Amino acid sequence: MRIIKLTPLPDWILSIVAADGRHGIFDVKPYLELEAFNALRDHHQFVNVLNGGYFVEWECGADLSADTIEARWKVSGEAPSKAAA
Repeated sequence: MRIIKLTPLPDWILSIVAADGRHGIFDVKPYLELEAFNALRDHHQFVNVLNGGYFVEWECGADLSADTIEARWKVSGEAPSKAAA
């Protein structure tokens, strides 16, 4: 999965749009207990997320691969299939 749009939302949620048109949300809260993600408990740190295309990262060094996100995100929409277009 390649991430083309990334938007941090309240409550430690990332809104994500994938290159294939799928979109959904990813909850970062379960990761906040991990040492690498501790700094993200400060919401100002959390919202300064950077989109690396195949990963997301924060200044504190925490990062998540697109594979991890894809395995655990909640897809809320899909791109229309070419057959339906």
